[in-house]
Amino acid sequence: MSEKKVWLYDTTLRDGAQREGISLSLTDKINIARKLDEMGIPFIEGGWPGANPKDVQFFWQLQEQPLKQAQIVAFCSTRRPHQHAQNDQLLKAILSANTLWVTIFGKSWDLHVTEGLKTSLEENLAMIEDTIEFLRSQGRRVIYDAEHWFDGYKQNPEYALLTLKSAIKSGAEWVVFCDTNGGTLPHEISQIVSEVVTKLDLDREDSPQLGIHTHNDSGTAVANAIASVLEGVRMVQGTINGYGERCGNANLCTLIPNLQLKLGYQCLQPQQLKKLTSNSRLISEIVNLAPDDHAPFVERSAFAHKGGIHVSAVAKNPLTYEHIEPESIG
Repeated sequence: MSEKKVWLYDTTLRDGAQREGISLSLTDKINIARKLDEMGIPFIEGGWPGANPKDVQFFWQLQEQPLKQAQIVAFCSTRRPHQHAQNDQLLKAILSANTLWVTIFGKSWDLHVTEGLKTSLEENLAMIEDTIEFLRSQGRRVIYDAEHWFDGYKQNPEYALLTLKSAIKSGAEWVVFCDTNGGTLPHEISQIVSEVVTKLDLDREDSPQLGIHTHNDSGTAVANAIASVLEGVRMVQGTINGYGERCGNANLCTLIPNLQLKLGYQCLQPQQLKKLTSNSRLISEIVNLAPDDHAPFVERSAFAHKGGIHVSAVAKNPLTYEHIEPESIG
């Protein structure tokens, strides 16, 4: 894998759809998935099959009419406490979705294990291992989302690391650091990711790759994702237009140009990158939310100048007040 390659993972159809005011029909979900596929997004999280009938139908329909290049990903939790993975009904629904890739989330924060799951720390590790081993035995490739990773690491770093090691030992090919509460700041992200990269043995050929999943509750989701990439992370998870519950997820429409045009990471082909603006606006129409005209890069005011010195300078040389060429993102 190229050192300057960053893999994009879009969760608009699952995490983004949890935003207040968004209610996607099956047709909406299919149309968005196909637009993301055309734009060259390599991983598209389609939803949680088994959680609702619409997601089941979505995966069935894409089995009949597959996407052109993207991997459609099913999403689910680890098995329930004190069960066997092969008997867990949610995991059976995952298998019936028939996707090659599955994203499994598990608990990293000991508080969530004891207070949320009401189980032991040892059982949580067994849940992670058993779930991933079962899915691997069924021919699935696994992305492991370490839920509440940064909060868990700050409270109990030894245990948080054990959860990652359990996922890696069981066969996860990607391990994703999740700032689920959105409360971590970029300098903390950099420090923690750097420490974990050092503590994990990731030099073997079969070592997993690292990913980042950030929420925007502190207004730093994009900055946090960039900080992680600079520390070696090679998958970024986010949503178109930053949709998501509470304050949203990392906005891929901001993140992709920053990574590709400013930092030199390959995310999309240049001709695909030019579709970013049109797809941002089209998806805002599909979800029936008015676009933010002042959003970076892709919205109407991003390269607009009202008058005076700015207009005079841009008329002479656009570089005077444009940080990128607007045409590069359509």
